[in-house]
Amino acid sequence: MVELDFGIKVLGESKINSPLKNTHFECPSAKVMYHTDPAEMDEYKNKFGKIAAFEKAGPREKIFQDPKWCKAAIVTAGGLCPGLNDVIKGLTRTLYRYEVPMVYGIPYGYRGLNPEYGLEPIILTPENVDHIHDQGGTILGSSRGQQDIGVMVDTLVRMNINMLFCIGGDGTLRGANLISKEISKRGLNISVVCIPKTIDNDISFVDKTFGFETAVYATTPVITCAHNEAKGAYNGVGLIHVMGRDSGFIAAYAALANSDVNYCLIPEEKFTLEDGPDAFLPHLFKRLQARKHAVVLIAEGAGQELFEEEKSKQDQSGNILHKNIGRFLKAKINEYAEKYDIECNLKYFDPSYSIRSLPAHGTDAVLCSMLAHNAVAAAMSGCTDVVVGRWNGTFTLVPIPLATSTRKKINLDSSVWRSVRSMTWPEY
Repeated sequence: MVELDFGIKVLGESKINSPLKNTHFECPSAKVMYHTDPAEMDEYKNKFGKIAAFEKAGPREKIFQDPKWCKAAIVTAGGLCPGLNDVIKGLTRTLYRYEVPMVYGIPYGYRGLNPEYGLEPIILTPENVDHIHDQGGTILGSSRGQQDIGVMVDTLVRMNINMLFCIGGDGTLRGANLISKEISKRGLNISVVCIPKTIDNDISFVDKTFGFETAVYATTPVITCAHNEAKGAYNGVGLIHVMGRDSGFIAAYAALANSDVNYCLIPEEKFTLEDGPDAFLPHLFKRLQARKHAVVLIAEGAGQELFEEEKSKQDQSGNILHKNIGRFLKAKINEYAEKYDIECNLKYFDPSYSIRSLPAHGTDAVLCSMLAHNAVAAAMSGCTDVVVGRWNGTFTLVPIPLATSTRKKINLDSSVWRSVRSMTWPEY
């Protein structure tokens, strides 16, 4: 057990009356417990002399930023994700509720804060964001890759920005942390607030990120098609490759949501192809012998240890580029069938990009709106270097260094993974 720093940085004392009317204001000292197990809570308190708790998010009666003198900027960075436009809309409308007179949309992520690209900001208003939630993707565009931190802060100063909202995953959050440090070094009063975005659901100290639920929902028709294709052919195999670079939440929850899945392979649990008592290929073909069909769901980061070692490549955000395990497994299944002269009819499905570019679905859209509302409240209160999240159903403020300290992964001893395992790897 290690000590966790839940302390939130603020730019200064909040002295200005909030312009919000008919609103419940949260007490600045309100907390949300990190531990849910009383034994773990007591253990942490006995070791560190305090209870581990988040600061509760929400509007404050007294705020730091003077709304009528404020200018806000919104950035979307990294890969696409369902709900980006919902968050942009939620931020814009909430900022205007606070009577902020100018809201800029920064085009193409952090690249839009570097003048060498010649990109012009977009003025966002409640009118021009009114219907953007119906669209997938982001109206602002996105990009990966690092930009010069000093140059970006120079741009914020030149534009008289008081609040920067960064919507993105781990790489975006790390970039926001560096921007916040440079702002602090210069003694500027610019709030930097992040809204965590990743369909992989792998941001630590946040129980669920927006886009994840829509991604799981969107796998259902693909799994159904794969199952129909598998059952429609002798020794049919439906192989589905979904996103999940380091964490297998999409694959695991999709398997729970659709009982047609017979095998679920994720990055957190290594597997072998032919060696060992629970090797995948012999198990798969014993099922085909008994049932004549199978559906296999695999996350993109699973099985990377099966590839021959070579120098790792990285994307523009510094993430390791994984080998395509879906195509690799497709080839290995066909090779195994040919090796033992067994008929196998395999159909391969990769819905990755069609899933992440969808509009947000149902309660996922609700989560986007509520994250946006709480992000604006945090920025107006002078909070900075912070992520707005949710923990045990309550919205919280998480320091960016804490949120990026580890990558959230599936606990193989958790009830979720035990449930997946009980439904998959069948007894033929």
